[in-house]
Amino acid sequence: MAIVELKQVSRHFSKGRQTVEVLDGIDLTIAEGDFLALMGPSGSGKTTLLNLIGGLDQPSSGSVEVAGQQLVGLSSRKLAQWRSRNIGFIFQFYNLLPILSARRNVELPLLLTRLKRKQRRRNAEVALTIVGLADRAGHKPGELSGGQQQRVAIARAIVADPRILVCDEPTGDLDRDTADEILDLLELLNREHGKTIIMVTHDPKAASHAQRTLHLDKGSLVGETA
Repeated sequence: MAIVELKQVSRHFSKGRQTVEVLDGIDLTIAEGDFLALMGPSGSGKTTLLNLIGGLDQPSSGSVEVAGQQLVGLSSRKLAQWRSRNIGFIFQFYNLLPILSARRNVELPLLLTRLKRKQRRRNAEVALTIVGLADRAGHKPGELSGGQQQRVAIARAIVADPRILVCDEPTGDLDRDTADEILDLLELLNREHGKTIIMVTHDPKAASHAQRTLHLDKGSLVGETA
């Protein structure tokens, strides 16, 4: 069953008197439970496409349906509510609050829910256990390695049990061994926890962890690697 379906999606920006076409008539279907890597040169539209799927941006034209919801035309408030239920975000830089412990950082998305404090804490501890950091729950980001900080960021992304994880260069700031550990964790979340994963990467080795790879060039999909 398709969890992401884009039809004739275009995105352009105005730059002075010029119109810059970032995406040009994209058609894309992603099945639930897929692990997809998006590759392409800088400026090819990868992050823009990821932002459209994650509800962070709206297309200039076309249809974007994700997790059963047509995103085009939704208000900012409704998009925020939809994202909180369906999407977990993982970025190259961890975006952790340095004054908060790992557990409190993971809890942050749950502040938008009606869960009581005790349940938020329990859910955060479960998420940290999944990423292998139960014993670091009380540590602040400055007391953790880069790989551990990314694991906290992943725990934060999964704490509300979203159906889709969108990952923008999640290993771009890590050394090879640590990057492989994070990619193995993403594979685990896909395989054993049923998360659909869409990952932008420049790294062919990172892409090899995905079930399939799509290539973007100048705003168009140009090929697929199984």
